[in-house]
Amino acid sequence: QVQVVESGGGWAQAGGSLRLSCAVSGSTASIDRAGWYRQAPGKQREWVATIILGDDANYADSVKGRFSISGDDGKNKVYLQMSNLAPEDTAVYYCKVRLRGFLFDKWGQGTQVTVSS
Repeated sequence: QVQVVESGGGWAQAGGSLRLSCAVSGSTASIDRAGWYRQAPGKQREWVATIILGDDANYADSVKGRFSISGDDGKNKVYLQMSNLAPEDTAVYYCKVRLRGFLFDKWGQGTQVTVSS
């Protein structure tokens, strides 16, 4: 069974950095595309960034220039490098993955990011 597990969340001070990882297991298929989303307390889940491996990456305006999404096809992992963090980046961050040949997306359980001022 395909599993998606996020890691790397934690606490950071404003202006600091964190790197989130998203690891896929349970399938020999490689990642075709992936996205990071986040949900702050009391708010709806929002899109942060998307990558098509070997191709394009796109970012929400709120993170553009501060966050960078990347993928490692060989390791079946996706990363989100977050820099110049702000308190409003505090949220649970979720990874969503589409494997090559699959018709559905798979979500992880999320990892908490807390940024203090």
